Amino acid sequence: MKIILRLLVFVKKRWATLLLGFICITVSTVGGLVIPRLLGNGIDTAVTSGSRTTIVTLALILLGTTLLRSAGRFGDTYITQLVSQQASYDIRNTLYDHLHKLGFAYYDKAQTGQIMSRCTADIEAARTFLSAGILNLIQIFIIVFGVVGLLISLNWQLALLTLTFMPVIFWQTLYVSGKLRPIWAKVQQWIGVLGVTLQESLFGVRVVKAFTLQSREIGKFSSQAESLYGEQMAAARIQAVYTPVMTILVSLPTVIVLWFGGKQVIDGSLTIGGITQFILYLGMMAGFVSRLGQLAAMISRTISAGTRIFEILDTEPLIKDKPDAVELGRVNGNVEFKNVSFSYGTGTSVLSDITFNVEPGKMVALVGGSGSGKTTIINLISRFYDVTGGSITIDGHDIRDVTLASLRKNVVVTQQDIFLFSETIRDNIAYGAPDASREQIESAAKTAQIHDFIMSLPKGYDTWVGERGVTLSGGEKQRIAIARSLLVNPAVLILDDSTSSVDAETEHLILRAMNKLIEGRTTFVITHRLPIIRNAGLILVLKDGRIIEQGTHAALLAMNGQYREIVEGQSSAGQDKTPEGDTSDGER
Repeated sequence: MKIILRLLVFVKKRWATLLLGFICITVSTVGGLVIPRLLGNGIDTAVTSGSRTTIVTLALILLGTTLLRSAGRFGDTYITQLVSQQASYDIRNTLYDHLHKLGFAYYDKAQTGQIMSRCTADIEAARTFLSAGILNLIQIFIIVFGVVGLLISLNWQLALLTLTFMPVIFWQTLYVSGKLRPIWAKVQQWIGVLGVTLQESLFGVRVVKAFTLQSREIGKFSSQAESLYGEQMAAARIQAVYTPVMTILVSLPTVIVLWFGGKQVIDGSLTIGGITQFILYLGMMAGFVSRLGQLAAMISRTISAGTRIFEILDTEPLIKDKPDAVELGRVNGNVEFKNVSFSYGTGTSVLSDITFNVEPGKMVALVGGSGSGKTTIINLISRFYDVTGGSITIDGHDIRDVTLASLRKNVVVTQQDIFLFSETIRDNIAYGAPDASREQIESAAKTAQIHDFIMSLPKGYDTWVGERGVTLSGGEKQRIAIARSLLVNPAVLILDDSTSSVDAETEHLILRAMNKLIEGRTTFVITHRLPIIRNAGLILVLKDGRIIEQGTHAALLAMNGQYREIVEGQSSAGQDKTPEGDTSDGER
């Protein structure tokens, strides 16, 4: 029940509204308890005295009670729905906020579909309990204790006979709840798995169709849906057995009342109105007790859903501000790595003893094969991960000692895998600077050599790019991403292979534009393009997580080492072709 209590924290702050709802529930439930008593008294009055006035009075009281009960029912239903919707709103926002606090290390392992399932289906399961579940619990509590008291007051011997079944009913409910809990946990898990498969197949629909593997994807989805169906049917079978058993258990007391109570009516020790009240109260109790099965299933599902929600909320962000973190102002851009080592969660070393110093305004090219550690270095500069050894400083400030927000205002990354939001081109360029003017947006686009293309579109900057920028080519998306980074005007700019999907002419235009921007801005570039690499003031050659060579283009060529082999290999492959008109040797 710990999970239930944690979910109730989200409704705790609305105690005043809940108190009003409790009053409404009490009014509607107590009103229901009064009705059988009025009916019983009315029957006895009609049988004994036959007073029309008394009967009319009782009828009017019954009508008033019914109206009052209906008003209370409206209030409790509305208020519980209101509170549950507000609570689910808070849970959803809290979860979304926490997800944005989690670092790359979490998303390296998490599946997006599972996360989406927890943010939607699991929260809805919790909301259902916070509305109908709480309402049923309060009503059952009032009904059970109220009916027991009224039955004892009517005829304590008959009451004891009928109430002997209650412990069996409650035990049966707890037993079924325990059986359902692990099944509902699997149901929620399979819903998440289906979400992952659906998301991946939709995002990769072009690959699926290109390889004509629709049938395989359909088969995979169908197999997972069958597993979900199996778990749901397992829960349904338990509930199907439980329901008739509960029906029998709650009907037996009525049989006892008819048998023994009927004899008492004949003997004159119990009135017809009294036995009528007994039967009505037992029917009322039976109706609410029969809900225990539904409530047990609801609680089981809520616990499973809540567990998955709190698994995320209980995950501590590995990358967060220190309590005494300071704001980093606009920096000059001096970046220094001192004996930096890094390994991912597996413990495998990715970087070892990385040491270099970059002066403000210098362009740094990171060169090396796949898995050499280039992308890891730029991820560490932005503090997407923390170093496991050594330190990284910007203008002498250890990046772990400054706030993440102020660090990332100074350091902007254009990732290799470009992501554009399903918005307009203008919105995507201005994503990091939402208050940017039209002139600033267009200036950044011109620098990134994408303005002319945008203006050629019918809607220009108001063109909708589609999901993940699906309507644009790779080169167009990369230039929009570059414009997005430039608009922020960072002190440190990181470009991860940002010209890999453009042709030579566009690449040359971007390079010339970048040359204008490097003054006063430290720039890190990951690329295999020699025309860009030779422009760097510092080249770092990496292999197996270590810097094996560093220096300028000319200095590294003179060393006759790994860098020279890379240059000669690309030259022989025809990749070292500087577009006509580029005569810079780039020793910046």
